Amino acid sequence: MARGKKMVDRVTELMDKPEQIRNIGIVAHIDHGKTTLSDNLLAGAGMISEELAGRQLFMDSDEEEQARGITIDASNVSMVHEYEGREYLINMIDTPGHVDFGGDVTRAMRAVDGAVVVVDAVEGTMPQTETVLRQALKEGVVPVLFVNKVDRLINELKVDEQEMQIRLGRVIDKVNKLIRGMNEEAYKAGWRLDAAQGTVAFGSALYNWAVSAPFMKTSGVSFKEVYEKCRAGEMKELAKRSPLSSVLLDMVVRHLPDPFDAQKRRIGVIWHGDRESPEGKAMYACDPNGPISMMVTDISFDPHAGEVATGRLFSGTIRRGAELYVMGAAQRANRIQQAGIFMGPTRIEVESLPAGNIAAVTGLKDAIVGSTVTSLREMTPFESLKHYSEPVMTVAVEAKNMKDLPKLVEVLRQVAKEDPTLAVTINEETGEHLIAGMGELHLEIITGRIKRDKGVEIVTSPPIVVYRETPAGKATAVEGKSPNRHNRFYIDIEPLDDEIVRMIREGEVSMNQPALERRDILVAAGMDKDEAKSVKDIYGTNMFIDMTKGIQYLNETMELILEGVHEALAGGPLADEKVQNTKMRLVDVKLHEDAIHRGPAQVIPASRSAVKAGLLIADDSLLEPMQKISITVPTDQMGAATSQVQGRRGQVFDITSEGDTVTVVGKAPVAELFGFAGDIRSATEGRAMWSTEFAGFEIVPSSMIKDVVMAIRKRKGLKEQLPRPEDYLA
Repeated sequence: MARGKKMVDRVTELMDKPEQIRNIGIVAHIDHGKTTLSDNLLAGAGMISEELAGRQLFMDSDEEEQARGITIDASNVSMVHEYEGREYLINMIDTPGHVDFGGDVTRAMRAVDGAVVVVDAVEGTMPQTETVLRQALKEGVVPVLFVNKVDRLINELKVDEQEMQIRLGRVIDKVNKLIRGMNEEAYKAGWRLDAAQGTVAFGSALYNWAVSAPFMKTSGVSFKEVYEKCRAGEMKELAKRSPLSSVLLDMVVRHLPDPFDAQKRRIGVIWHGDRESPEGKAMYACDPNGPISMMVTDISFDPHAGEVATGRLFSGTIRRGAELYVMGAAQRANRIQQAGIFMGPTRIEVESLPAGNIAAVTGLKDAIVGSTVTSLREMTPFESLKHYSEPVMTVAVEAKNMKDLPKLVEVLRQVAKEDPTLAVTINEETGEHLIAGMGELHLEIITGRIKRDKGVEIVTSPPIVVYRETPAGKATAVEGKSPNRHNRFYIDIEPLDDEIVRMIREGEVSMNQPALERRDILVAAGMDKDEAKSVKDIYGTNMFIDMTKGIQYLNETMELILEGVHEALAGGPLADEKVQNTKMRLVDVKLHEDAIHRGPAQVIPASRSAVKAGLLIADDSLLEPMQKISITVPTDQMGAATSQVQGRRGQVFDITSEGDTVTVVGKAPVAELFGFAGDIRSATEGRAMWSTEFAGFEIVPSSMIKDVVMAIRKRKGLKEQLPRPEDYLA
């Protein structure tokens, strides 16, 4: 075989053979061993030395990642694996496991067709395992399972051979139960994990060995032998006879789909355009000669080449100099300067890159993460990426030196492009800029990078919790008048149905859909038919419906009305926080017949004040973000763990015990969780293991609402009194 050739040449030779390509993601809960596993797969492919594998952390190329020992950014690498006499190109993405960086997992799942789910044999499935698995299944990504740290079961927990097999079986059952609960159709269609079929492997990423049922037949290594070698500490011999990379990559090649097979199934899940259009046919067939269709899943910055957009190429072939359009951006073409692939931290340039690969290109100035890039002037964009968490914490950032202010604004725009789970608000007038992120760690990492990588000295405020506003009741025909009194808008406001909110969040309903398809879905969910066909806008989880009939000039004014509505929803009347889950119905409009009297300066304030006043009449309430907390402690520390949750306005809703450990599951407001890490460590003598995940927003208790609203208004420099509808209805 072509063993003597350089890896880069072997990779480029396989790029135009989709049946020999596998695009995979490594996903797991934090500290279950993803990056160590990735290292060993690269060592097996001859890309890094075997001695350094597991310690080099090749995929954690950022110095912050090396220092903290966690993965922060998803990183891509391409390598070659030989299976049954054929070479296969494996494009692999190592993803983060920490809940604060879950957005990277969502984005990576769009680029790949298969996922290796890694689960710690001792800890079993954890909350984040569940989240990453859900993200994979939602994107139509096929899972296989690697049960890691089997040596810990044997040497730390001292289980016997029979107990080891029972425990490993339990892990598989639990993952299967999750798959079945999340997607029963896929489970029945053959996505059920089965050790006998070879879709499960067991091993130790740290010691570089693994076993699977098919590999046991060829290597002759049995479970009995695995048990004995681990007990005797002879894991090097296991690694020689049953190397991790061979077992795992054989499983990937055999059981995960190539781009041909995957795209036939996945395109319908992630793209809602016309299947018979030229781009539709090309994507379903993974055709390298069709129009270019690419989805950007990551943006990074190269000090020499500028912005690098990485994404999955579903059809067409990208070449240097090609002119591509970014859907939703300005109608100008972006010229590709370089096309390439990532080999870990290094980017390798190639002449051309055909469909089915993960491309890294420069020159796409207009692209952001989630952009649809195509050679066509018009194309239905891909389904937007839906993150399971939302920004719940904010820090204010200011430049230490005034001369750095323009540079800071530029850097913040870059940061927002690189990480779409951040919400960056730039206030050119006050010089105060806000970054909202997933949690304390997320914000710490981002602000650290601004100082270190981007070279801007900044001062940051302590983290502030992000709240939301939502109506609890109804308001009918609230009148918004334009400043010149010639235009009037009448709007009804009420809470949006929970089921429809869920459908918007999960991307089942969006403005990208054909209107008839959207109408039918909404009617099936219980919405009135007239309302369902009159949806004019979905903004966040808010819906604007035009129920008026035959009003002259309304069409040309609608864009301005929506602009005013967006302004009202971006900062609600109560505390200037984002508004969510609101249904707005435009029921009547009176417009001046002269266009000059119904321009932006008249219409925008009128629709904005109607929505803000309407929210207050409809009993605008404040929502606070909650986090689900799962704490595992020795039995004797259970009281300390539960009191840590309950002492923070939290509730405990489940306590399960296994052996001598107890897992306490509860939820608490993010506002009460500052400093939680230090407190839980000292309360349990450092013996607690815990994880948190976003658990949605809940209404602030009525006894606290006034104080919380006043504190936010004071911080934002607003009038320190509760607002009234009259303030907006002058």
